[in-house]
Amino acid sequence: MTPALQLRDVRKTFGKVEVIPGASLSVMPGEFVVFVGPSGCGKSTLLRMIAGLEAPDSGDIMIGGARVNGVSPARRGIAMVFQSYALYPHLTVAGNMGLALKQAGMPRAEREAAIAEAARMLALEPLLDRRPAQLSGGQRQRVAIGRAIVRRPKLFLFDEPLSNLDAALRGQTRIELARLHRELGATMIYVTHDQVEAMTLADRIVVLDRGHIAQIGTPMELYDRPANRFVASFIGAPAMNFLPAAAIPGAPPGAETLGLRPDHLAPDPAEGIPTEVTHVEHLGPETLVHATGAGGLLTARLTGAPEIAPGTALRLAPNRAHLHWFDAAGDRL
Repeated sequence: MTPALQLRDVRKTFGKVEVIPGASLSVMPGEFVVFVGPSGCGKSTLLRMIAGLEAPDSGDIMIGGARVNGVSPARRGIAMVFQSYALYPHLTVAGNMGLALKQAGMPRAEREAAIAEAARMLALEPLLDRRPAQLSGGQRQRVAIGRAIVRRPKLFLFDEPLSNLDAALRGQTRIELARLHRELGATMIYVTHDQVEAMTLADRIVVLDRGHIAQIGTPMELYDRPANRFVASFIGAPAMNFLPAAAIPGAPPGAETLGLRPDHLAPDPAEGIPTEVTHVEHLGPETLVHATGAGGLLTARLTGAPEIAPGTALRLAPNRAHLHWFDAAGDRL
C-alpha cells in the first residue's frame, strides 16, 4: 500500500540554526498521526513543509506517492486547520465553509450538499447563517474544521487547533475530532505540545526533540517502553520519576538512571523507599503524593483519598515489573 505521506531525510535550516536535521517518516492511509514535543522542537516547521508553506533545504516530501517538493499548497490535495481559525468575518458559517469550493468552480447544488454534510458531522446546522463574531471559540474552530472537510483532501493537517480553547472545551473537541476521524476514515497529521492530546487522539505519535525524531509508536508503546529519557519524561502525566540507578538494588550493568511512573509506586512499610511527603493533591478518585527520598523527587499516584499530610514519613515501593533503566546517554537499556 502506498503511504499517504512519506518524508525522506527532510532537512530545514533557518540562518545558522538547523531546525530539522533530517526527518524520515511514513504515514499510511487513514492513520491519525500526532507530532508532539516541547515548544521550538520543529513540529510546526515540519507540518508547514508538508503543507508547502515552507520549502525543505533537502529531502523529499511525497503525498500519495507523488513528490510534491515545489508544488504549491493549493495543488497538494491538503487542507490545513490553524489555531487562529482564520475565518472571514464578513461571511456566514456556510460562506466560510464553502468559499474554497466556490472559488474552484463547484456547482452551487454540489457545494450546498457538501456544506450540509459537514455541518451535520460537526453539529453546525443551526449556525450556518451566523457570522464568526456571533460564535463561541469552540464553534469557530468547528467551522474551520468544516471548511477543511468539505474539500475532501488527501491529507488533513492540524496545527495546534485546540490551544485557544479552555480545558473543558478542549476535552470535548478532542472527542469530536476522534469521532470525525473514524467517520471520515481520513489521513490526519496533528501538531500539539500537549501530550494528553497526543495520547488520546493518535494511532501513532511522533515525538520530536530539537528537530530529531526521538521515537515513533502507538501511545501505549511510548508510555510502556520509551526509547530514551526524553520520551519517558515527555509522555505521561504526571511525568515519570527519575532516580539514581543505585537507589534500587539490582540495577543492570551500565544503568545510570531509574525511571518510575507515578502509577507504579505504592506505600509499603516493609520494602518501600524512605521518603518525606512534601505536598498532597487530592483529585477525587485519586491522590498525587509528592515526596523527597532516594536522592530525588518522587510523585506517586494513589487510588482514592488516603489521609496523608505534608511532613509524613512514607515508604514507597516500586512495581518491579515496570522499572525503566537508562544509560548515561539517556538511552533505554
